Amino acid sequence: MDPIRVPPEMFRFTSGDRAGLDVSILHAFGEANERLETALSLDDVRAWLRSIGWLEAIEDDELTGRLKQLRDWNLVDVVQNHSENYRTAGEYERRNLQYSLTRQGEAAFAGVVHAMNVLAATGALQTAVLDAIADRLGDLVRELDRGTNRRIFTALLELEAHLEALRGNTKQFNGELQRLLRADGANLTTFHEVKASTVAYLQEFLTNLEHRAHTIAVRIQQVEDHGVGLMQLRALTGADLPQLTTSDPGPAWLEHRRAKWAGLRAWFLPVDGSQPRVEHLHIVARKAIITLLQVLDRITESRRRTSSAVSDFRELARWFTVVPAQDDLHRLWSTVFGLSSARHAHLAHPDPELISSTSAWAEAPPVEVSPLLRTSGRTERFSRTGKVRDVAAVRAARAEQARAERAELEAAWDMLDTGGPVRLSSFGTLDHSVFERLLDLLGRALGAAPGRGGGRRSTTSDGRIEIVLRLPRDGSTAVLTTPRGQFRGPDYDVEIRTAGQRPVRRTAGGRP
Repeated sequence: MDPIRVPPEMFRFTSGDRAGLDVSILHAFGEANERLETALSLDDVRAWLRSIGWLEAIEDDELTGRLKQLRDWNLVDVVQNHSENYRTAGEYERRNLQYSLTRQGEAAFAGVVHAMNVLAATGALQTAVLDAIADRLGDLVRELDRGTNRRIFTALLELEAHLEALRGNTKQFNGELQRLLRADGANLTTFHEVKASTVAYLQEFLTNLEHRAHTIAVRIQQVEDHGVGLMQLRALTGADLPQLTTSDPGPAWLEHRRAKWAGLRAWFLPVDGSQPRVEHLHIVARKAIITLLQVLDRITESRRRTSSAVSDFRELARWFTVVPAQDDLHRLWSTVFGLSSARHAHLAHPDPELISSTSAWAEAPPVEVSPLLRTSGRTERFSRTGKVRDVAAVRAARAEQARAERAELEAAWDMLDTGGPVRLSSFGTLDHSVFERLLDLLGRALGAAPGRGGGRRSTTSDGRIEIVLRLPRDGSTAVLTTPRGQFRGPDYDVEIRTAGQRPVRRTAGGRP
């Protein structure tokens, strides 16, 4: 992009002692141009000055001098009007000269008007502008299919106007947003309200922004499928530009259109595949929301009351005046300052009567301080040891119970010792406790794997009792009777022996 070079005399009329009159004169010419009056006499200039609000009296010499100065700055041109009829020489001298704005004067006044409009305007992120751009692109697609050159021209100019509005509003809104973030002196309540409304506005703008940008990018591609160059040539034909000079205005007009189209692509569909500028709006909006919250926290923190020792002591004094009890006063003192009497201050000599009350503390005998006083805040207290419970009787009772259980077990084993193979049915009637021992042995044997001869062998956990169990060959059923009922099962061949004892052939139930 070429640097912008402004003619040095172009805006001289906006400064100096008579800047107000100079600007008003150009304003008068601008208003006359709105009515298609491009050439003004001295009286016409004075009349237009009054119409725009310049009511001060101006002598002819002063007005002529300012017009001459504007002419020297190449803002106003003056010609002689020979088409009028003048009755006197004075009338000729007064009405013969016609003043008009030069091209540079029109540009200078337009620049001032634009600057004032920008200064008074408020930037905005308007989703309606995005919708308008998408609509005009859709119109261009339809007009390229079956429309006229003139309608292509109007749709293209509307599209460029909406794009320019989007660019201008976005830049202005971003500038105002940054100024808002730097507004350290703003009222906190006002800033809260502005922050809330700005965040809501940004969130609303971001809604469906991606969908709108995608729609615009698709329609740009549709226009380019028809040919952008063809579209611009048809728009040039529809523009029907007049040739007021010797040069053809068409090439410059087309170059301006190509620059506008390149700007449109940079916003929504970059040629080099880079990130579209419209996506930067997402980033700017998100950063703005975060920064607004940070600024709010910073303002809140900066306006928080600073710590003051004087105010703290005054507040403490008020608390001392309202606390009723003496103990509460001491507790308040200890809480605030962390200062209280030493833990060992209450300790005294074992026999205080031996020490005179007039003795200096340095001459008094030392007092023993317990180490627990420092760690736990308590001193040792010696008392009688607890009474040890006599467990001899419990131990004797448990020994007697163990002997009885052992004797019962020995008697059960003796009763179950078969001395050789017997049928399970031969046990007949058993005591319930003996029957439980027999069931335990049967369970152990049935849980063991059968041997080569089909018998199952198992022992108790201490290895003293061994049981061998074989299936009955005749399939008979054994019935055992206990005080609590009867037991039925296969009539096994059972052999129960006590380890280390000589095998003695005995009948079931311990009977020899």
